[in-house]
Amino acid sequence: MDLAFIPSPSVGVVHLGPIPLRGYAFCIIIGVFVGVWLGNKRWIQRGGRSGTVADIAVWAVPFGLVGGRLYHVITTYEPYFGENGHPLDAFKVWEGGLGIWGAVALGAVGAWIGCRRRGIPMPAYADALAPGLALGQAIGRWGNWFNQELYGKPTDLPWALKISSDPAIGRIGGTYHPTFLYECLWCIGVAALVIWADKRFRLGHGRAFALYVAAYCAGRAWIEYMRVDEAHHILGLRLNVWTALIVGLLAVAYLVISAKRAPGREEVVEPGAQLAEGADADAAGSGKGSESAKGDSTDGGKISVDKPSAKPKAEGESKADADADDEAKPAADEAETSAKDEPADAAGDDKADDKPDAKPEEASAAADAVKPAGSGSTKKS
Repeated sequence: MDLAFIPSPSVGVVHLGPIPLRGYAFCIIIGVFVGVWLGNKRWIQRGGRSGTVADIAVWAVPFGLVGGRLYHVITTYEPYFGENGHPLDAFKVWEGGLGIWGAVALGAVGAWIGCRRRGIPMPAYADALAPGLALGQAIGRWGNWFNQELYGKPTDLPWALKISSDPAIGRIGGTYHPTFLYECLWCIGVAALVIWADKRFRLGHGRAFALYVAAYCAGRAWIEYMRVDEAHHILGLRLNVWTALIVGLLAVAYLVISAKRAPGREEVVEPGAQLAEGADADAAGSGKGSESAKGDSTDGGKISVDKPSAKPKAEGESKADADADDEAKPAADEAETSAKDEPADAAGDDKADDKPDAKPEEASAAADAVKPAGSGSTKKS
C-alpha cells in the first residue's frame, strides 16, 4: 500500500466554452515569459537596452518551437509516419512532444537573426539569457505532469508519481519516479549556478551559456537514463543520453578554449544603448545645469543682479588706472584731513619737524603727489 505519492491531474485540459485551455501549453508560455523577464534584467545589467531581449525573442521562440517539434518527430517518428501512424498528429504540439535539443538549436538560429538585425553580438545575448532558459525549462517540465508522460521507472518512494492507467495508449497505472520533477529541480540549480558563476568570474563571450549547456547535460544524462518511455537506443543507451554526453563535452571544450582566446567580458553589448544613454545623460545634465544656474542667481528667493563696473572718469583712461585712482583717493583725503586737524607726526621721521601745522595748500599739494601717474588729476604743476 502506498503511504504517500504525488497525484497526477485527472485531465490535462479545461474547456472554457469552445476554447480549450491546456496545462501543457500554459507551462510552456509561462516558462517563455519567465525566461524573457530574467534575460531582460540581466541584459540591462550588462549595459543593454530594456526590451531588446523580448524583441529578439520574437524571432527565437517560434524557431525554438518548430525546432523542438521537429526533433521530437524525427527521433520518434513511429506514431506519425510509422505503421498505422497519423502524419497530421505531428502538428498537435499541445499533446506534448518538444525536444529541448531541437528547441535550443533552431531557437539559436532565430536569435542569431534577431541579433544580426539589431547589431548585437550573439554570444553576449546568449550569456544574458542562459539562466532564464534554465528557469523556463523548469517551468515547462510541469507540462509533462499535466499530460502524465515521460515518467521514470516504478518506485514506492514517498515522492513517487501516481500515474493512471489508459489502455488506449498502452499506459499502465502505478507509481513511478517523477522525472519531470527531478529535471525541474535540476534546472533551478543550473540557473542558480550560472548566476553565481557569472558574478564570481564575470563570464563573457558565450561562456555563461556554455556553462548552462554543460550543467544541464550532466543532469539530463542520468534523468534520461531513468525514463521508461519508448526511445531509440544506440549501444545500449537511449539516444538522448548520447546527445547529452556529446553536447555536454562540446560545451566544456568551448568553455576552456574561449577562456584562453577571449578572457573577460564584453565591454559593450549594445552600441545603440550606449549612445542613447549618453544622450539621456547630456539632456539630464543640461537641465540640471539650468536649474543650478537659477539656484545660484537667487538668494532667499530674490534674484541677484550684478551691477556694471564704473566707467573710467577720464577719456582714454584705462580700467587699471581707474582702479588705482579709486584706491589712492581715500588715502589722499585722509592725508588732507590729517593736515588740517592734526599736527604733523614726526615719530617715524629721522629728524624732528618743528614747523607749525602745514597750510591747506601744502596739504593739497602733498595729496596730489601721492596720486599715481596717470590717475587722471587735472591740477597743473
